[in-house]
Amino acid sequence: MTNPSVPSVTTLGADRDAGTAMIALSRRYLREYLTKIRLAVSVLDERVVWARPNEASNSIGNLMLHLAGNARQWIVSGVGGARDVRDRQSEFDQRTPVSITMLIDRLEQTISDVDRVLASLTAADLQTRRAIQANDVSVLEAIYHVVEHFSMHTGQIILLAKADQPDRVRFYEMVDGHPRLTADFHGRTPIHPR
Repeated sequence: MTNPSVPSVTTLGADRDAGTAMIALSRRYLREYLTKIRLAVSVLDERVVWARPNEASNSIGNLMLHLAGNARQWIVSGVGGARDVRDRQSEFDQRTPVSITMLIDRLEQTISDVDRVLASLTAADLQTRRAIQANDVSVLEAIYHVVEHFSMHTGQIILLAKADQPDRVRFYEMVDGHPRLTADFHGRTPIHPR
């Protein structure tokens, strides 16, 4: 199921510029990553979500807190202008389990807020400058950072989830020799309005 408020790549058409396409793709990818995280985590128990492979590594729960903090700081605050209240170190220091439902809700709310900011941008906005984490970056750089960062940690979360539930964490099936998203994936991508 697609969200009609997020343009697909095929509907962008030749008259749309690369900046508009980049914003639309960023919105789509962040929703897709959120869906993959939600589906992967939904088959795990809290013990697995908060387990650390070793002290130098993070748990799935820590990674989810980190993704919410990073996306909120860079896009909602850095690009959108909301007050930045992030305590980055606390995302990694958290050892007392936060429920899976609360983790998912926090990440969904963050991506909903990020999506609202991205939806408000024009291609011309991408070249404007922002100070984020004491770095002078363009809005384009900020978006690109959040999408690639979200992608990287989504892969880590999926790897950890598959290590525990190898037969239950999957997103694709082969149809006529081509990978297609599973039926479980469809209908789960839209952000629930708050």
